Order: sequence, then structure tokens, then C-alpha cells
Amino acid sequence: MIKQFVPQEFCLSCQGCCRFTQVNSVWSPCLLDQEIQDLLDRKIGQVYISADRRLLPIANPDKNGFICPCLELESNKCKIYSLRPFECQLYPFLINLRDKKVLLTVDLNCPYIRENINNSKFKEYSEYLAEFLNSPAQLKILKENPQILQAYEDVKEVLELNIDNEIK
Repeated sequence: MIKQFVPQEFCLSCQGCCRFTQVNSVWSPCLLDQEIQDLLDRKIGQVYISADRRLLPIANPDKNGFICPCLELESNKCKIYSLRPFECQLYPFLINLRDKKVLLTVDLNCPYIRENINNSKFKEYSEYLAEFLNSPAQLKILKENPQILQAYEDVKEVLELNIDNEIK
């Protein structure tokens, strides 16, 4: 599990994540191959996986748009929190592929990030993530799961990851 930057109580009070304007949103979590197998093995109900290895959002019963099928609307909690995908663990940080570079970026739509982006804890956490993502185990996972590298728009670049060209 990835150490979290945004405090849980902040996340649970926010209603920004896990909600999408489109069913085929780039923001819908992309799954690692092992995560797909784990979900299938545990027979998690009402979770559909797209051909491009994403969790398929479902219609939001409360409003327009879509929600993650693992989101419990009443509590704003993830139904599969202990199994949540790598991208969900990483969020609001994202691995972004831009101009053949692999970047660690951050979603400025997260209010906690907007409030804390200029403090030393943000910098320390970014360095922790860079070290974690550049570890041999994580590099192997990224090489085996190139689908995880996405082209997110409207994100802030934090730093370039030292991931070799094999996964690009």
C-alpha cells in the first residue's frame, strides 16, 4: 500500500473523487493486470471492467454523471478500500505520459492539494512517491502494465520520473 498524503477525514468530507462526467472518462481508474484478477477472484459484485482495463463507472443515482461502482454514496467510502486499485491509492497524484516522458503529476481539482501544494510536506511526499515509483518492484509493475500511463490534461507536473524507455 502507498502511504497516503491526503488525510482520510478530508477525503471523506469531499465529494470530488470517484465521480465522472462521462462513462468513458480518462479519470476512471485504470487497473493493473493483477488487480483485475484479484477483483475477479473475489467476485466483487457490480464491478465491470472495460476492454482498456478500467473500472466502468455506473450512472449516479443522485445526480447527473457517473460514479465509480465501488463508491458507497451514503458514506462516501470505497467498498473495496483494502483492494482499491493502484491509481486510487496514488490519487490525487497521477502517472502521466506526456511527450514520451513519464511524469508524476497532481490533480489540482483536489482541494487538499490546492491548500498544501506549496508546503514542505507536499515536497517530502512527492520525493517519497518518486523513490517508491522508481523502485525495482514498481518499475517492473509499470513495465508489465503500460495501460497505467495515461495522458491526463489539466494537471500540474510535480517531477519527471526516472523510468527507463522500455515502458514507453
